[in-house]
Amino acid sequence: MAYDDVILRMGEFGKYQRRIYLLLCLPAIICAFHKLAGVFLGPKVGVRYGRRPIFFLSLVIQLVGGILVAIAPEYISYVTLRLIVGSTTSGVFLVAYVIALEMVGPKKRLVAGVGCQLFFTTGYLITAGLAYLIRDWRTLQIVITLPSFLFLFYWWFIPESARWLLTKGKSEEAKDLLQKASKENGVEIPRETLNCLLNEHTDEKSGLAEKASLFDLFRHPNLRRKSILLFFNWLVNSGTYYGLSWQASSLGGNDYMNFFFSGLVEVPAYTFLIFTLDRWGRKFILCGCMIIAGVALLATAFVPDGPLTNVLVMIAKLSITSSYGAIYIFTAEQFPTVVRNVGLGASSTVARVGGVLAPYVNELSIYWQPLPFVFYGINVLIGGALSTLLPETLNKKLPETIDDGELFGKIYSKKEKIHRDVGQLGDNELLKPLKTIENGIHDLKHNV
Repeated sequence: MAYDDVILRMGEFGKYQRRIYLLLCLPAIICAFHKLAGVFLGPKVGVRYGRRPIFFLSLVIQLVGGILVAIAPEYISYVTLRLIVGSTTSGVFLVAYVIALEMVGPKKRLVAGVGCQLFFTTGYLITAGLAYLIRDWRTLQIVITLPSFLFLFYWWFIPESARWLLTKGKSEEAKDLLQKASKENGVEIPRETLNCLLNEHTDEKSGLAEKASLFDLFRHPNLRRKSILLFFNWLVNSGTYYGLSWQASSLGGNDYMNFFFSGLVEVPAYTFLIFTLDRWGRKFILCGCMIIAGVALLATAFVPDGPLTNVLVMIAKLSITSSYGAIYIFTAEQFPTVVRNVGLGASSTVARVGGVLAPYVNELSIYWQPLPFVFYGINVLIGGALSTLLPETLNKKLPETIDDGELFGKIYSKKEKIHRDVGQLGDNELLKPLKTIENGIHDLKHNV
């Protein structure tokens, strides 16, 4: 795809990308506040109107909703407002995540993706400290909400995704943005070069982009298969991740310290991804980490309750954190640009179902202490096995259109393979007789 060629010319992670990337990562901290503070407190639109407007709309709702939660007079209004605030975290985090991944080169997507997750972990750890220092839940709610106000000033600093602009036919805006970014990176890309690299793809892709929607993920067989597999893995990863995070209090000892250490193990988990995802591949890491987590969780059924159980749970938390971090990058690279925001949003929605179910799964411990861990372990093992059916995306160019996404990683039947191979041959090649050299054997090299 020509867009990636432009990124390679201007610098995969230059000064411009580093500046915007840091700004985009900071809101992940407040997303962690709102997603995880509940322990102590008791996108289709993005495709049509762009990443940037949804990011700021979500921030405004998060800010207003967060303040209203703090002054909620009774339980029903509290729960309703918490639901609204929780729904905005995906609008903030996922949109920032998508923009960050779309503005860097293929070899830098790993660092960009994992870096966002590390900022989320930072918010996780800060949440534990704030909750320990501020025991009044209303005050705590206000404290974790106010930082959203600062990010509203991003309106003057964060641009729209150039890749999204191209898919919508806004090529001139995209070229202006790319030239500005190149200049900040110390690289000059003439307008003629940009026209050469981008125009050949813009017209045909912009028409398709207008029609792309969530339903396209299910209209096409290969996209449908990949989407269902990804959705299940998001459900399992999210449910297990939040289930283990919220189950920290059941491990004995100080609740705040347990929560803090449950977050601390995420640092080596994400560090592991930085050193392995680009070497071993996304699919291998996702599958391997989920299997390790599943085995560790199932093992809790065979050991006595105590320190060994805590160690197994922390191993599982570390592993599921790695797989959860990997699936963000893996998913963003699976979906084509025209529905990437929608695909990630749909995945996040399914993941929220896992998060909603996690507290109820944790309640199963009243019947048998390890039962929640066994339940998570079985599902994680199934998800890990199913992830082997997804195509690897390491060092692959991102699919742009629905057709690109349908062909990416498509499994062909034997008949389809023959038909495709024959279709790729030119008429001259089909009619050209092969040269016989000896013993009736045809030498392809002499017939090129």
